[in-house]
Amino acid sequence: MSAQHPVVFVTRRLPEAVEARLTRDYTPVLNVDDTPFAPAELVERVVNAGAEAVLCCPTDKMSADVIAALPNKVRALATFSVGYDHIDLTAAKAHDLIVTNTPDVLTDATADCAMLLLLAAARRAWSAESLVRRGDWTNWAPTGQIGTQVSGKRLGIFGMGRIGQALAKRARGFDMEIHYSDLAPLPLDQEQGAVFHADPEELLGIAEFLSLHCPLTEDTRHFLDARRIALMPDGAIVVNTARGPIVDDEALITALRGGKLAAAGLDVFDGEPKINPGYLALENVTLYPHIGSATKETRDAMGFVALDNLDAVFGGRTPPNRVA
Repeated sequence: MSAQHPVVFVTRRLPEAVEARLTRDYTPVLNVDDTPFAPAELVERVVNAGAEAVLCCPTDKMSADVIAALPNKVRALATFSVGYDHIDLTAAKAHDLIVTNTPDVLTDATADCAMLLLLAAARRAWSAESLVRRGDWTNWAPTGQIGTQVSGKRLGIFGMGRIGQALAKRARGFDMEIHYSDLAPLPLDQEQGAVFHADPEELLGIAEFLSLHCPLTEDTRHFLDARRIALMPDGAIVVNTARGPIVDDEALITALRGGKLAAAGLDVFDGEPKINPGYLALENVTLYPHIGSATKETRDAMGFVALDNLDAVFGGRTPPNRVA
């Protein structure tokens, strides 16, 4: 990097340690109030800052129009996330804009969250805690708050990447039988006894628990729809810590309300932070506000990876996590 620190526009408030490194190595324009910017305001602030890079987050919709409006001096978009479906990569490439992400470092935290949601959904955690908090728990009952046994059940993992494999590792501790579907089978040493299903609908047919870990693409958008839910065993449980639009909300809500599915645990939603209000009336769904990576260790690491990428850009090197 040059003696004069590059100006980096930061769209959201970041962890203290990350902002400290930013301040040391760059001239950051920070979002002290942590208020998300509308697209036009974001562009205006980037222009006014004279920014040479933007450190953005999944809440920032970097559409083709936004990217086209960015000044030419902006060299990179470093997103504070592993997912980058909020960035129009085609537009970025057309404008010679480098795009980077932060993979690997959030694997364990997200897998922990998926396992937490799986257990919470199976054992009616939200319903049970609400009973206590409302003061409605009057006595122990043999038929009260009956959930679903986890141990020994078949877990279907749709998307067996780093997070899917990390979840499988945790689920084996509960003696779950691991099945998965992906574009190709894992090497045998990585499968560790998991059963591969080339056809994801075959996976659905045997999945007593289903955890979604695939990327959001046009092929996976609304993957879990009414037709595919009908393929699942009665009383199955769904967990989603990947991307909200992978699930057809109306279909999932109908299945939860009608008893086809016993429960669900969701950390991501289509259109978040606004969610389908149908979920709010259901006691058999656990709802988290997209906190899969929300540990201090993980969020610090994500920020440091984003800065490693920017260090490479301004140091004339190829960023380690370039996606465009």
